[in-house]
Amino acid sequence: MKNKSILLSLLLFPLFTFAESSELTLEKIMSDPSWIGAAPSSAAWLATSDSVVFQQETETAIENLMKVNLSSLSQSKVPIETLHLNHQDELVFNRNKTLAAYVFEGNLFTVDIAINKVTQLTFSSSIENEPMFLNDNRLLFWRDFSAYVFDLNSKTEKELVKLSFEKKPEAPKIKDDVISTEQHKLIKFVANEHRDEVERFNYSSMINQKNKSVFSQEYFFSPEDRLVDVSISPRGDKMIVVTAKKKNWRSDGDIMPNYIGDDGRIHAEKVRSRVADAEPNQQTFWYVDLIDRKQSQITISNLDDFDKDVLKSVKTENAKALGKKYKSEKQDRTVNLIIDWSWEQSPIQWQQSGDNVAIMLEAWDNKDRWIATVDFDKSKLKQQHQLHDDAWINYTFNDFGWLPNQNKLYFLSEQNGYSHIYTKSISSKKVRQVTDGKFEVSSLKVNSDGSSFFFRANVNHPGDYQIYRVATDSKKQSKPEALTSMLGNNEFSISPDETKLLITHSTLTRPNELFLVDLTNNNQVTQLTQTVSKEFADYNWQAPKIVAVPSSNQEQPIYSKVYYPKNYDPAKSYKAVIFNHGAGYTQNSDYGFSYYFREFMFHNFLTQQGYVVMDMDYRASKGYGRDWRTAIYRQMGTPEIEDLKDGVNWLEENVSVDRQRVGTYGGSYGGFMTFMALFTAPDLFQAGAALRPVSDWAHYNDGYTSNILNRPTNDLLAYQRSSPIYFAEGLNKPLLINAPMVDNNVFFVDVVRLVQRLIELEKENFETAIYPVEPHGFVQPSSWLDEYRRIFKLFETHL
Repeated sequence: MKNKSILLSLLLFPLFTFAESSELTLEKIMSDPSWIGAAPSSAAWLATSDSVVFQQETETAIENLMKVNLSSLSQSKVPIETLHLNHQDELVFNRNKTLAAYVFEGNLFTVDIAINKVTQLTFSSSIENEPMFLNDNRLLFWRDFSAYVFDLNSKTEKELVKLSFEKKPEAPKIKDDVISTEQHKLIKFVANEHRDEVERFNYSSMINQKNKSVFSQEYFFSPEDRLVDVSISPRGDKMIVVTAKKKNWRSDGDIMPNYIGDDGRIHAEKVRSRVADAEPNQQTFWYVDLIDRKQSQITISNLDDFDKDVLKSVKTENAKALGKKYKSEKQDRTVNLIIDWSWEQSPIQWQQSGDNVAIMLEAWDNKDRWIATVDFDKSKLKQQHQLHDDAWINYTFNDFGWLPNQNKLYFLSEQNGYSHIYTKSISSKKVRQVTDGKFEVSSLKVNSDGSSFFFRANVNHPGDYQIYRVATDSKKQSKPEALTSMLGNNEFSISPDETKLLITHSTLTRPNELFLVDLTNNNQVTQLTQTVSKEFADYNWQAPKIVAVPSSNQEQPIYSKVYYPKNYDPAKSYKAVIFNHGAGYTQNSDYGFSYYFREFMFHNFLTQQGYVVMDMDYRASKGYGRDWRTAIYRQMGTPEIEDLKDGVNWLEENVSVDRQRVGTYGGSYGGFMTFMALFTAPDLFQAGAALRPVSDWAHYNDGYTSNILNRPTNDLLAYQRSSPIYFAEGLNKPLLINAPMVDNNVFFVDVVRLVQRLIELEKENFETAIYPVEPHGFVQPSSWLDEYRRIFKLFETHL
């Protein structure tokens, strides 16, 4: 497309040019971000495919719902009085897409698509959720622990299923001891009373079984259990229920003091438990036949490697470190429904006909993922695919489902090193790969006739995400069709009528805007929103150059952003800062607008002060394949710091940077990396700032940490080699630690423990700034300003 070359020129031309009259200030950068504009979020289609809606932040905590009419391209704010007509979240459709359903504020609505008529079906204080059209066009939904069906023809509502977590009622029994038995023999009154109670119970049971006017589909589960997930087939004749033992998500000691309570007192906030305290909790899988009213437990032990000791080498190494020997034995692994951090779907997927169901599961040790169907007759799983990873199964790239009108599954898998599309017939062992190459496929969707996959991928460059289409029966050598070509970061959703794409697009210097791609008109692109403020748009922001830094440790380069100083002269010598992005598994050196928008502006500010700034996608970052992601397995902070060394070398060799004047900073995982760099490579940087930093991974959460480091109970070595607190004696350069005190993600105690360790080591070159009212992501502009003033002062003083 012609706009691709235009975007390229806009991105690359202003590398070394700035408007002389517009100098950035920290006060402006760290002020309330409303001055930048209100970028669209949560963009979605209306059922009729003729309009889209999106949320837009206001200067208060309220978000406006905005609507764009696609025929006129007019944009308007949706009044509160008509929110229920336009806030069509999580639309579901009937089989021929003539009807749609959604929930607004707990009430159920339908849309007749042909005439664009919205009908409210429920009007109560109860909360309806999870609507789904059955194949007979009745609408199923859940209310508390009961599933109901609404007949759209008769306008009647009927309870279909009830789940009860209590002991199943039974006929009264005589207590099994001598005293009770003799009492019933000797006292006629007692015996007659018991007989009558039994007869009343049996009579009531017969009514439930034989009288069709009485609700009888109640299924009982242990009162010691809780509901994890439930899914009913599109025919309404089968149900999968997943339960687990009730366990507290935290202990009484998992608290966080909030010193600035609204009543002037200290509040003990409840927070999550730590990975060091994690315990397995095996889920139980149930199949319920709603026709024959039978309930049976599904056997999962027939999965491949269900009892394999996958941590044998890890446990052996840890035992040896303690002077012990480890004896490997087979033992049932904890296998539960998979949790994917980016999903909109359920791990239970029914075939549209209702004949089959597929379930995606994962091992608690994070080493295996299974896709299995259910043998309803034998109430056991039938394995369809297993993905093993010696490091850990990714917590994204798990999209899966059924190809319409086929006995075939489709799914994403990293089995060849990158996330790609695969299909498999459930009657065959053969798995067919659809896409192939050194790129990552995500956001996988299949169209209604099952002919095409739509997906997001970085085919052309690791940092350039476009939307693609490929035939579902395509061979892996086939090249996917690019549906977009706007350089940057693109997310998408397909219109209900499948003729258009709604694109959320950003570039290096512009936040998200909405675009429309017309699939029926040569993929014509139309911009729908222009939300960035004039003040922000008019500023001559420097677009960083994305470079491939050669690695001294692997063949792949380290993709990085480089911001050049104002009036850059290669003959001069420059100071530099390397920024470490947070989350570990995120990607920041791409062509989209950074999640770290304040840092983007701060880096522009630093260039005006004569700094070179580098922002590296070190190993562990997203976008570069499985091996790049898992390089940090059991050694967090080692490969990443090796990559930072390569970054400093590149800056010295290519941008005239004086390696004796290089600093580093970052928040969260980036704060952890600042610690590890200053503690384990003390000559690499001359100063560093660690913001909301992790100092001891044993105190972080289980869901993230156990993937990468296993758990302290079986792999303490990994925690000792990955946690900065064990390396604090290496500090010999100035360190700034900025710590929010009501951070329920990285607890303030991480900083407290590390500071005490530094005090005991008699270190003199560190400072700590605390932020009493701030969570992990700062809220107050004054806090942002204070934090970055300190960071800038650190660099100005020591670089």
